[in-house]
Amino acid sequence: MDINSKRVILIMNLGSPDSTSVKDVRRYLNEFLMDERVIDIPKIPRALLVKGIIVPFRAPSSAKAYRSIWTKEGSPLITLTYQLQKALQQSTEYPIEVCMRYGNPTPESTFKNIQEKYPLVEEVILFPLYPHYAMSSYETAVEYGKEIYEKGTYSFKFSVINTFYTNEAYIHALSQSIAPHLAEDYDLLLFSYHGIPERHVRKTDPTKKHCLKIEDCCNVDSVAHEFCYRHQVFMTSSLVAAELQLPKNKFSTSFQSRLGRDEWLKPYTAARLKELPKEGIKKIVVVCPAFVSDCLETLEEMGEEGKEFFMEAGGESFKLIPCLNTAPLWIKAMNSLIAEHLHKTEMNVPVS
Repeated sequence: MDINSKRVILIMNLGSPDSTSVKDVRRYLNEFLMDERVIDIPKIPRALLVKGIIVPFRAPSSAKAYRSIWTKEGSPLITLTYQLQKALQQSTEYPIEVCMRYGNPTPESTFKNIQEKYPLVEEVILFPLYPHYAMSSYETAVEYGKEIYEKGTYSFKFSVINTFYTNEAYIHALSQSIAPHLAEDYDLLLFSYHGIPERHVRKTDPTKKHCLKIEDCCNVDSVAHEFCYRHQVFMTSSLVAAELQLPKNKFSTSFQSRLGRDEWLKPYTAARLKELPKEGIKKIVVVCPAFVSDCLETLEEMGEEGKEFFMEAGGESFKLIPCLNTAPLWIKAMNSLIAEHLHKTEMNVPVS
């Protein structure tokens, strides 16, 4: 790491509570759920809903869930992100720094730290650790990063690495992380992605005429696909299945983490886990590609709760594949994405 480097790579992950105490979990949930791109209703009713109903009800149960996955090092997501920083740092000349969209370390504190730590820095490149575009993940990370940057008086430029759901190196890394787990007998590989409300898909459609409005919209060419989470996750599943040479009856895609009563992207993972054994699918392998680092949604929601749903419904074998975390091929893919971004920058191609 060169303190005289003119470029710094800033990886941004989702974030985590500072501890498993109800107080810290409540603080984290308030920040997360008050984000207008997560719960996209006006601020006053959002505050009444989040602070008056959702958080008081969920904070104790969420704290319990976090305790079930917490390690002696702390939050798995935070720990794994710092491990990713270290692994990536060993393979690149550029300094690698870390921030979180919610919780600590904040983008603001990290920007200030970068300016002090690297006196000659001319550009900070934000690398959001989200493969797919969604209001509540990639978009909020990017827009929040831009907002903090524009409010400050920083001497460096700021740019952002794009989503990478079809990137060849990423698809290869994801495929190879899955392949060893398919060596044994299995009935189905389930791609379980984080869910979002259907209205988010319609909101991010720049045409306002395509997403969820025409038949088979995800397979009909449109400029909307650049911002369509649904299209992008289906693309990732298809590309991985193609690399692994999986027949159509050996994989499927579903969506987890539904919140509230609104219609979210379907099929719902929880429902499918309960239905699959009745359809003769007794042995499943599950992967969660929306996350590159293991976290509450993978380790507890899928690894514990999801497994329980499946096994109690008559399943015989449930195997959860770890996220990419610090896999060497993922590190290689990240370097490829950084190089691609720098090439576009040098060629004056818009990158964010």
